[in-house]
Amino acid sequence: MRSSTLALKATTLLLFAAYTNAFWRMPCVVSGLARIDPLKYYGTISEHMHAIHGSSGFSDSAGTAELLAGECTSCQVTQDKSAYWTPALYFQNSATSEFSLVNQVGGMLAYYLLRPNAGAANVTAFPHGFEMIAGDTNQREFKYPVPDVDKSNWNVDPYNTQEFKRQAALGFNCLDYTNPAATEGSLYRHSLPDKAYLDAHCKSGVRFELMFPSCWNGKPTPDDKKSHMAYPSLVGEGDCPPDFPIRLNTLFFETIWDTHAFAGTDGQFVIANGDPTGNGYHGDFIMGWDEQFLQDASNQCTDLSGKIEDCPLFTIQPLGDSTACNITESNIPAPIAKELAVGGATTLPGNPPIVSTGYASDVLAAAPSSSSAPAPVSSAPAASTSPSSEQPSSSVASDTQQAPAASTAVRIIADSSQSATEASSTIATPSFSPPPTVTPEPALQSSVSTQTYFSTEHQTKGQDVVEVLWVEDIVTVTATALSARKRHLHKHRRGVL
Repeated sequence: MRSSTLALKATTLLLFAAYTNAFWRMPCVVSGLARIDPLKYYGTISEHMHAIHGSSGFSDSAGTAELLAGECTSCQVTQDKSAYWTPALYFQNSATSEFSLVNQVGGMLAYYLLRPNAGAANVTAFPHGFEMIAGDTNQREFKYPVPDVDKSNWNVDPYNTQEFKRQAALGFNCLDYTNPAATEGSLYRHSLPDKAYLDAHCKSGVRFELMFPSCWNGKPTPDDKKSHMAYPSLVGEGDCPPDFPIRLNTLFFETIWDTHAFAGTDGQFVIANGDPTGNGYHGDFIMGWDEQFLQDASNQCTDLSGKIEDCPLFTIQPLGDSTACNITESNIPAPIAKELAVGGATTLPGNPPIVSTGYASDVLAAAPSSSSAPAPVSSAPAASTSPSSEQPSSSVASDTQQAPAASTAVRIIADSSQSATEASSTIATPSFSPPPTVTPEPALQSSVSTQTYFSTEHQTKGQDVVEVLWVEDIVTVTATALSARKRHLHKHRRGVL
């Protein structure tokens, strides 16, 4: 009997060890670009532009009920009508002072990491109505050593604070698919490298990363959307603080931005909130699952592959369907329905001041100004490219211009070698298992379309890159999905979760 009991304990421990590494990654394409933020600017217009993903029911007053009532989702699992949003990224040209929207590469990934408290069998699903914000829009400096101290010291003063964990939860992963030796671990650096470093080293763009806190105090969402949550001891893992004992799904955002498209052009990258440092990057989440369904998925979908296809509970929609899902046009406030989202103006949408030092709100209170002069900014030394231990596998004028909102535009696919239907069924998502392999950076093909457009983005299909043109006209494109397992997944490739 004793030997049988020991064997049972060993089996249980093995199962628990596997579960703590389980996760799934949710691919989502952009459902809109708009100055909408129901968590910080409920019922009104946000001060800066956001890249929004998820339910078509998103609006300036949306909550869980409104998201669930949305007609569609831009995420690939139909049961996920959550809202995920972050500020967009812009490039400011030094010669013209004009801002251009930087293209997303393949949408975003929302990781659901299943990391229960020690001794617990499961995580707790986000409750109905749950909301949270990660990051601080006013932060402009990383106040700790660069590169990071060893992770074993993160529970030692001065690193055993929520302030450090909030700043360490940001990542700016330099990508170069032609140089496997340069592969970086997630959350490796916590500030956006300067333009010269990006041009020289990040030939495949930059992956913006954001780890959300996962320890909940069990109380309703407060007005600040933050104080009900805390980070565990090691940011993405470890022990929860005593006052925040409930371990929820660990949410992790990844978005790749095509910064290398501006290589060789003098200027600076500026996040839509007026942040050229990266330290003010932030993200928002509103729960849009059926609560019991998410709990069932968290308990049962524990495959180590991270693939949504390996969860039998999920209904996966064709990529063409998720791509066609936009924020409902009537949900966009009239004052910003025709706001310029993609660039060409000498102010950011909403005209937030550009602040590169200190704490932005304090700086503005001391010396208000409309903006800062366009100049390359380096808020922290460029880090080396060795991986870290945290590897979840990355004077402006006042005039403005107006154009149809990107959030209500549709995508016209132009490619000389394949049809629009074929092209629209590909999204850049990762295919990762340790150790990571690297796909060479593909060459861009020229568009054959002559239709007027006001922005472009690129999606990768095998070794081809499809150019996507944003236009004013509403066009219906019927897409036939390829087999999910045949999609090329290299764009978010990296190390072990």
